[in-house]
Amino acid sequence: MPVPDWRDDRIGSALRGENPTVLARMPGGFAVMGDSQWLPGYCVLLTDDPAVERLSDLTRTERTAFLESMADLGAAVERACVEADPAFRRVNLEILGNTDPFLHAHVWPRYEWEPSDLVSRPVWLHPPARWSDPATMLGPEHDDLRAAITGYLTG
Repeated sequence: MPVPDWRDDRIGSALRGENPTVLARMPGGFAVMGDSQWLPGYCVLLTDDPAVERLSDLTRTERTAFLESMADLGAAVERACVEADPAFRRVNLEILGNTDPFLHAHVWPRYEWEPSDLVSRPVWLHPPARWSDPATMLGPEHDDLRAAITGYLTG
């Protein structure tokens, strides 16, 4: 019988210590590197409860912890990306929830080198092929950026 892929249960695999994208456990969930790194430093904050589908499912205290963790992850991504690329522009934070059925927040670093017609527009307007391009998937070439983000989260 094939071993299940950690991607099929991102939160459960993080809880079991089997999700290789986890950067740190935070008060509001798990900070993880995004699968695709066409915008280097892309991270996601995952809830630590797979039954939570939306922000409104959390108590006020849990909601505050999630949103503060999202902000802290955004600040760590910003600090690491400023150091890694002088063309770093800003961080975009988004809670959408249209595809995955669990609460998560996207932390998108944005860069001046993005196409001029997209640099100031939502990330989701970039070509769909970017999301699965093998050349920009998370790999060893992202280890330095990953370590820097983790250091800012845990330091």
